Amino acid sequence: MLYGKSASEAAQERRVVEVNSRDYQLSGYVGVSPVRGYYLEGNEVNDNGEPQGFLVEQPPGAVTLPHFHETNQFQVVVGGSGRFGKKPTRPVSVQYANAHTPYGPIVSGEAGITYFTLRANWDPGAKYMPASRDRLVKGNQRSRLVAGVAQATARERGRRTATEIDTLMEPEPDGLAAWMARLAPGGTAPPADPSGSGGQYLVVTGGELICDGRSLPRLSVLFITHDEPPLSITAGAGGLELLILQFPRA
Repeated sequence: MLYGKSASEAAQERRVVEVNSRDYQLSGYVGVSPVRGYYLEGNEVNDNGEPQGFLVEQPPGAVTLPHFHETNQFQVVVGGSGRFGKKPTRPVSVQYANAHTPYGPIVSGEAGITYFTLRANWDPGAKYMPASRDRLVKGNQRSRLVAGVAQATARERGRRTATEIDTLMEPEPDGLAAWMARLAPGGTAPPADPSGSGGQYLVVTGGELICDGRSLPRLSVLFITHDEPPLSITAGAGGLELLILQFPRA
């Protein structure tokens, strides 16, 4: 199944969630976004079986404390600056964390930090460390971070004449991988093929994606389940920069 929204559609679901006594803004893109900034006992009953993707606007100087989730996830920094753990991050940065992999803190800079949280499955909420150490299932921890992926200006995108595919995370045996596709105006790329993976997110970081009969501008997001046919990718008149984030097989 194909899920997703444009940035303007997601903004209609923008709301406030309190995290560590600070107000974060969340915009829902895929499935149901969290209603709170922490795990609540028994929240698993709310699992609707859908993937979960949303945009987080973390205010200046805010700190999301170290924690883990029960599902695999990508996070993509698209605005502001800060750090994930000890590593500085700025647009565009891509982090991946396996389920039950503690990470953080996420610290926002003077202008705040804006990032997508993208999951192939619903998650019952952040479990903060060290208080939730007894809930941590050990043995499959994994994290990856690619910080500061270069982004072209509108003029540079408009002058591009060929498609380029940059590998951000080399494909791993279980299917985990990430790429950046850079397309000339009206150009095409090999179809996004989720077969043999746990599904793929497509994130428009620049220009415009023409896909499935829709025109999707910057900060639009699609999720393709593993059993969906390959999805054609075409750039709009201003070119396209597109993240393809592939989850490991279940």
